[in-house]
Amino acid sequence: MRLLDHLPADWRDATLVGRIATAAGPTPIVISRGRVRDVSRIAPTVADLLNNWKDQIPAGEDLGPLEQLALTAAFNGTGSSTRLLAPVDLQCVKACGVTFAVSAVERVIEERARGDYAKAQSIRDALGERVGADIRSVKPGSPTAVRLKEALIADGLWSQYLEVAIGPDAEVFTKSPVLSSVGWGDWIGVRKESQWNNPEPEIVLACDANGRTLGATLGNDVNLRDIEGRSALLLGKAKDNNASCAIGPFIRMFDATFGIDDVRKAVVSLTVEGDDGYKLEGRSSMSLISRDPLELVEQTLSQHQYPDGFALFLGTMFAPTDDRDVAGRGFTHKVGDLVRVSSPSLGTLENKLTTSDQAPPWSNGIGHLMRNLASRGLLAPRST
Repeated sequence: MRLLDHLPADWRDATLVGRIATAAGPTPIVISRGRVRDVSRIAPTVADLLNNWKDQIPAGEDLGPLEQLALTAAFNGTGSSTRLLAPVDLQCVKACGVTFAVSAVERVIEERARGDYAKAQSIRDALGERVGADIRSVKPGSPTAVRLKEALIADGLWSQYLEVAIGPDAEVFTKSPVLSSVGWGDWIGVRKESQWNNPEPEIVLACDANGRTLGATLGNDVNLRDIEGRSALLLGKAKDNNASCAIGPFIRMFDATFGIDDVRKAVVSLTVEGDDGYKLEGRSSMSLISRDPLELVEQTLSQHQYPDGFALFLGTMFAPTDDRDVAGRGFTHKVGDLVRVSSPSLGTLENKLTTSDQAPPWSNGIGHLMRNLASRGLLAPRST
C-alpha cells in the first residue's frame, strides 16, 4: 500500500505534522506545499513543535517532495528503517467516551449484558428505542437532561454511562501511556482472550500546553466490549493494551484551509476487511456529537496541566451490531482484519489487527527517546 493513497484529498494545500522512524531515530517532520521538512533541529519532539507553533511554517531541513519519501507499512514486513510513526510523542493521550447517543445506548447494553454478547441483542431491542430517542434531543447538563435522568431512574433504567452522556461532566480518560501509540501502517492489537471487541473510528485533536487546539488527526480507540461490559472499573484493561491505540497518518494543522468548524462537520468512515472475505462499513458524523469539541477540550483541561500538551479522542457514534458469524453475536475482530479510518480532509489511518501479545512490543519509552535525542545533539541549548 502507498502512503500517498491515504493522504487528505487536498494534501498539497495542507500543513501536516508527523513523525518518521529513521536510522538515526524518531524525527518530527512538517509537510507544507507538498515538501517534507525535518524540523528536529528546531523542535526535537512534536510536543515541543506544537508548544511553540506559530503561523509561520518552520524552515527545517528540506527532505524533498513527499512523493519521494519512501515510507512503508510495518505490517508489510519489509524491514525498512524509515516508516511513519504516530504523529504525537510526549503528549498525554486522552479520550472522551459516550459522546454520541448511539454509543451511549451501546455502553448501557454492555453494562446490562455484563460483557456477554449473547444477551446484547435482546437488551438492545428492549432499551434502544426508549433511551436512544430521548438522548438524541437532550443537551448534556441542561434542565431537560435533569428531568430525563429523574424519569429514567424512576423506570429503573439509569446507568453510569447515561450519567456521562447527558450529565454535566463528560467522560475523559487516559487512553494510553506517552509514546505507546502506533501510527499508519502499523499493527493494532486486542487481548487474545477477548471475544467481543471492535474498532472505534474517531477524530483526535492536537492541543498544546496552553490548551490551544492546533490541529486534528484520525484515531482508532480499539475497544474490548466484553471486558468493559463486565465492569466499568475494568476500563483500563479494556482500553489500554499493547498496540491498542492508533493515531495518524498526520496532524493537519489549523489554517485557512482547515479549522475547527471542519472538525465539527466532518464524517469519519470505517472499513474492516477480513481474511475470511468479511467486510464491514460504517460512518460517524461529527454533527451528531452531544458536546462541542472545544467543550471537551475545556473539560479535559479542567483543573489539570499538560506541560507537553495532549491528544484528545472525541468519541464515536460507531458501535457495530451486524452479525459477523453467529446470529445474535454481532461484530468482533479476527486476526488479520485490515482496518481503515478515513475522512476526506484528514486522510486514512490504515492498520492490521493481531493480538496484543503478538504485536511488536512497545520498547522505546521516554528514557530511550531522551537518550536518543541527546546522542544526536538535539537536546543542546538552542538560541531563540
